[in-house]
Amino acid sequence: MSENEEPEMIIDTSGMSEGKRQALEMAEDSRDEFHTHHSFVASLFMGRFPAKELFPFQRQPEEDRAEAEAFLNQLEEFIATKVDADRIDEEGEVPDEVIRELGEMGAFGIKVKKEYGGLGLSQTTYCAAAQLLGSVCGNLTALLSAHQSIGVAQPLVVFGTEEQKKKYLPRVAGGELSAFALTEDGVGSDPARMTTEALPSEDGSHYVLNGKKLWCTNGVKAGVIVVMAKTPQRMIRGKMRDQISAFIVEMDSPGVNVDLRCHFMGLRALYNGVISFKEVKVPAENLIGAEGKGLKIALTTLNTGRLTIPAACIGLNKRCIEVCRKWAGEREQWGSAIGKHSAIADKIGKMTAVTYAMEAMIEYTAGLVDRKEGDIRLEAAVCKMWGTEESWKVVDETLQIRGGRGFEVASSLKARGEDPVPVERWLRDSRINMIFEGSSEIMRLFIAREALDPHLKVGGAVMNSRLPMMKRLGAGLRAAGFYAWWYPSTLLPSFVSVPGMDASLARHMRWGARCSKRLARQLFHAMLRYGPALEREQMVLKHIVDIGADLFLLSVTCARAAGGKDEGEIALADVFAAECRIRIEERFGKLKHNKNRVFYHLAQEVLAGKMTWMEKGIVRSNRGTE
Repeated sequence: MSENEEPEMIIDTSGMSEGKRQALEMAEDSRDEFHTHHSFVASLFMGRFPAKELFPFQRQPEEDRAEAEAFLNQLEEFIATKVDADRIDEEGEVPDEVIRELGEMGAFGIKVKKEYGGLGLSQTTYCAAAQLLGSVCGNLTALLSAHQSIGVAQPLVVFGTEEQKKKYLPRVAGGELSAFALTEDGVGSDPARMTTEALPSEDGSHYVLNGKKLWCTNGVKAGVIVVMAKTPQRMIRGKMRDQISAFIVEMDSPGVNVDLRCHFMGLRALYNGVISFKEVKVPAENLIGAEGKGLKIALTTLNTGRLTIPAACIGLNKRCIEVCRKWAGEREQWGSAIGKHSAIADKIGKMTAVTYAMEAMIEYTAGLVDRKEGDIRLEAAVCKMWGTEESWKVVDETLQIRGGRGFEVASSLKARGEDPVPVERWLRDSRINMIFEGSSEIMRLFIAREALDPHLKVGGAVMNSRLPMMKRLGAGLRAAGFYAWWYPSTLLPSFVSVPGMDASLARHMRWGARCSKRLARQLFHAMLRYGPALEREQMVLKHIVDIGADLFLLSVTCARAAGGKDEGEIALADVFAAECRIRIEERFGKLKHNKNRVFYHLAQEVLAGKMTWMEKGIVRSNRGTE
């Protein structure tokens, strides 16, 4: 397929509402072709278990580690001595000198090449920096992550022209804050409803930008931002389609205004705001990529950007483990340290195993980015989804272990002469991780869509009523030929060779290989049962996606432990894999026996107002629910 040739729609949109059809067609047009043989996670959904891609587990190269050491040591020293995270939280501001010094040490351009003023370090090093920041201050983590993961730096590194890189990368790498503006009041994960427009001038010298963006992280302080806007429609497959394009916008341009700084439950120093654009002239050379490529740029940028959040979650988890280890070893109840009580010990053991698994998946996926190997879309999505959800549980359990001291704010603890451990702040700050840069629900739908991709390529045309009958018949014959050999292959025994691996870990890997075939069959059965309606069966897809995620985690954790040198790695991986197997079996059971439909219909009754009697007994307000 040529660069300008549009892929044929393989999903039947004939029965969809106009809004849903537009949203789906726009998303499909923005997707890159997915290569299952370049993704371990994608292979699992097709019943393949390419163990050689994981084992032996590839650690960070020594030369890369040595190059990063000086910067990471400097960053750690700076955070430990110059960053007062509790003060930042209380005042809602990051001190200017903190931002300035971070810029001077290169923390704003970790992955930007040296020739453009950055440090030129690896994705693995960037994740290590996020881990350091995440262990102390969520506000600084969000500031740096939004700046270079989704702000100006990453889109230009991947899609920018040489002129754009030379002009803007030295600025953002040197400490000038940048941001990313996509969300609007009525537009979250549905860009087809976007209202911000960028119309070209008659002479083609510039675009005129009008609209308003919501929740633009760093937007309040940024000097330059990336803005997604609709540009004029163009013909695609004989039909006029909306286009979304990406632009570099200078915040001091006439017509750009920060209308409001938003404030949140956590991350109280987040420079997040509402930004409006009124007749803003954007030079034509500030278009990133080409017209209509904005959503693709956003999706591609987010692939690697999503790794930063779970990497920071590892740092937070490790801080929680440190706190729980000390507290549970010192605090005595009923004649012994609470860590000796099985209920507390169970929590600490699980959070330790989970954190080890998070390190394994981030190290593996970041390594793929650095080596430019494989398609990381699914791996990155699993990291974001699973890592943020599990980290939230770890912080929640830490609060439970600390009891009242976990619920009490740090300043109050300090006033009483106690160690001001800010678990309450950690809980507030970490809750957003499951929402921004792709909520857990969106991540699961994204993973499900990519998992279905090989099947849609083979048999999607058969179910597409918009295609000519002869084309559908031809697709049916090709699909029959494919499934005639593919489905029986999922029933054959699996043979996984893992020479030198500990016996307990090898057992889990062999089980994972068998289970991947079972997963592939279940996905195929769901397609046969629901047909085109499968995309509406989100709870079915959730169980399938979660099984695939757990299989990935089981595998990558065992592979990492097999080559590990630290005490207890094999034991950690063994217990984590055993827990994965239990969860996987439960989820297979839920595919057959569940209350998905019951709860769905119950919810529709509630939404229809048929159960408002449940709301009796509360204080009513003329302003609605408070």
